Amino acid sequence: MAPFLRTDRLWSAAGLAGASLAVGAAAALLPLDRTTASLFGLQPAQAGSGTCESLMSYRWEGSKDFRNLTCFITETTRLRRSEYFLKLRPKDRKTAILKLSISLPENFDVKLDPKRIRLCEMSDGGMLSRTRCEKVIPATVEVAPNGRAIEIFPNTPVSDKGTIGVHMTLFNPFTATMYQLNAMAQAPGDIPVSGYLGSWMIQIEPN
Repeated sequence: MAPFLRTDRLWSAAGLAGASLAVGAAAALLPLDRTTASLFGLQPAQAGSGTCESLMSYRWEGSKDFRNLTCFITETTRLRRSEYFLKLRPKDRKTAILKLSISLPENFDVKLDPKRIRLCEMSDGGMLSRTRCEKVIPATVEVAPNGRAIEIFPNTPVSDKGTIGVHMTLFNPFTATMYQLNAMAQAPGDIPVSGYLGSWMIQIEPN
């Protein structure tokens, strides 16, 4: 089972490279959103859009097996239409992928349309370029009736080379908070067992 966040969610200032101890301590006491970030002169990794990678890191406890996966979303405000790019880099997977599953928390109240979810070869993005879907990987996409899981079946096993990911378009959930989406993958073989790849942390902000 994939590890989950503690409910108390204590902030750490460890992710604020180059900041003074005083600024880091003050920032750790505030919830992370665009307003808070601007107070400390922080900018998202990809200017003009939202990032789902937190500028501050959570303090984890009892989660030594947790692995953070990178992602990018175009709009972080609640209820806004957004594009999600959930990335899997070569270092995130050790084998080819026969099936990719994404589990969603119960409070991630969004409407998922399988037609708006696709598996892609992705560019990684950065300060000067955006993350994008470079090439669609043919696959069948299924959403669980309760909306708590997405299952993706590539037509052929996906190599462990290059950055791939899931691109989906949706309206952000109502509640402004941090959400944890977990990735599980099944490798080709005789035994159909899925292994935990890691988790994407999605920060949704108030209006």
